[in-house]
Amino acid sequence: MATTFSSDGADLMQQMVTPVGVGRRPPTVGLEEYYELDRTIAFVLDNNFTKVALQFPDELLSDSATIAAKMEEMTGSEMYILGDTSYGSCCVDEVAAEHVNAEAVVHYGPACLSPCCKLPVLHVFGRQLLDVMRCAEVFQELHPDHQAHVIVLSDVTYSHAIDNLASQLHPIYPNVIFSQVDMKEALSSAQPDSGLVYQFGRHFTVDEQHGLANYCMFYVGSEGPELTNFMLSWNQCPFSSFNPKTGEGRWETLDVNRALRRRLYLVERARDAQVVGIVVGTLGVANYLSVLEHLQGIVHQAGKRAYTLAVGKPSPAKLANFLEVDIFILVACPQNSLLDSSDFYRPLVTPYEMEMACNPARTWTGRYITDFCCLLPGASKYIPIPDKISDSDSQPDISLITGEMRSTCLHSALDSEPTSGAAVICRSHIQTVAQISPAASFLESRSWRGLEQKLGQTAVTKSVPGRRGVAIAYEDESGR
Repeated sequence: MATTFSSDGADLMQQMVTPVGVGRRPPTVGLEEYYELDRTIAFVLDNNFTKVALQFPDELLSDSATIAAKMEEMTGSEMYILGDTSYGSCCVDEVAAEHVNAEAVVHYGPACLSPCCKLPVLHVFGRQLLDVMRCAEVFQELHPDHQAHVIVLSDVTYSHAIDNLASQLHPIYPNVIFSQVDMKEALSSAQPDSGLVYQFGRHFTVDEQHGLANYCMFYVGSEGPELTNFMLSWNQCPFSSFNPKTGEGRWETLDVNRALRRRLYLVERARDAQVVGIVVGTLGVANYLSVLEHLQGIVHQAGKRAYTLAVGKPSPAKLANFLEVDIFILVACPQNSLLDSSDFYRPLVTPYEMEMACNPARTWTGRYITDFCCLLPGASKYIPIPDKISDSDSQPDISLITGEMRSTCLHSALDSEPTSGAAVICRSHIQTVAQISPAASFLESRSWRGLEQKLGQTAVTKSVPGRRGVAIAYEDESGR
């Protein structure tokens, strides 16, 4: 019998084997072209790097040894292959690179394009095949109005073919905008424009009078976390997509409103929580330490207790060890932060959802934020927590889930310990007032609290022979 936290292995035996070609380098595309060896070699030589980490996703590891050997031969530098990443493969694994004292990282395959904080990074997305003519045909089928305002987004592995697609559609669709993958040189040379949208490593300029909310989005790529992130972030725009692997296009039927209702339900769960676990889901994205400090501050001011957890890749089995935690905050890149927490013992929320639960000044505006950098001081979406709230807002609130009353008062950031999550008790015989934390009270209620020494309470006995054999058949189990 299998449960959420243990398995009898039946799911592995019934698991479908992934076809070899999915996500791999197309056999018709050579190594030099697919991995852009000329650009990569120039990156190493121009910067005089002597140790470089080459990070590959699982589906491209079969080419890693060949690429590393070619790179060492052409540059004379030491190359180290990074396989199993510390967190998501879309993020640059600076932790593993620092283990070998690498001076730079070359990241291969799909990427979330989150900014890094320590090492210089070169992204090589790979050149997956795209049938531009078929993609243009599908676009025209989905958007028959030639005056339609459409923004074309793409998976980074197909970004090399976007210019060819633009040459096919621009003569027919004058109002179509093609997003470009973030290049520092292009952004630094661009003139400031109020219609410029810069998000998720992409930038494009919209007609300010028409408004971004009145555009349709056309995504080139397979269904996955990137498309879901786009649809939640730009939830006011209808989405269509073209899957290059199947050659088919469709209007996306994801019920965005239903997905948002699910996320708002998690916000309500976060308001009820007294003990919060902040799960570190990345060590390479810039400003992750600032976000951890920011979350600890708002959780403290909301009268809750926070514990920071570094467990690597989150899994139900790992987080189930922290039974006293009511809810977890996952600090990760936008693509990895939207985990389905239905299999977890406690739900996982994003930093934005936790801030909605703790910051009375932040209200739901219809715009969902998956990039935690937008919540920091100085960012465009930053909203400070007020020092105090009005008398009308400070009235006790009723939980929509438990029906219990909860306080909405804020605590000063200078307070050493929050008090709303603590219980004030009066001991009968000495009339002493004490405070206990939710975590301590949870531990007190557990029937087993770990090994206890019980010094002086256990009789001393001589050692005796134990059982012999293996677990399937000990020597004293003759009847088996």
